[in-house]
Amino acid sequence: MKSPDSKLVVKMRAGDVSAFDSLYWRYYQVVYRNILKLTKDPLVSEDILQEVFIRLWEKRQDINFEQPVVNWIFVISFNLSIDYTRKKLREQELHRKLLADTNAIPQNGSVYEDYYQLLKRAIEQLSPQKQRIVKLCKLEGMTYEEAAAEMKISRHTVKEYLSAAMASLSEYVRQHANKVSGIGCIV
Repeated sequence: MKSPDSKLVVKMRAGDVSAFDSLYWRYYQVVYRNILKLTKDPLVSEDILQEVFIRLWEKRQDINFEQPVVNWIFVISFNLSIDYTRKKLREQELHRKLLADTNAIPQNGSVYEDYYQLLKRAIEQLSPQKQRIVKLCKLEGMTYEEAAAEMKISRHTVKEYLSAAMASLSEYVRQHANKVSGIGCIV
């Protein structure tokens, strides 16, 4: 038995943008609400919603017109939302560990300066784009949105780059901390 959207899926598979638009307008609100329930962040939910419908268009040839397309849409939106949530949890854990590491540094001037130099070298190892994002978000305290506007990139890209940069910094500090007097024991 064909789904109610099968004619639209067949047209969309043939490249009909208006069929895609019809599916978008039919489902975007309910899909957005489901994403928002999982992410708890309206901006992230909008980004994921956009990605869901981009994938719908890109994968239109693979969609079975005999199956309800809404099921496919919900599965993709659920998977992207879960991926985001997992990544956010990993990022929060990494930030927590880095903060714990910096709080463990004895506050005597020599060791603090050594640690500062280690972090400075770690940041210099990053790409120029990631260096700038670390500077804007971590050193200047900008939000993802502010950094995205400043750099003319998406908020999602800022988050991705910052997450990767933080992982690189943590790894660099872990690998080189024993070379700096007095801080080898913190990582």
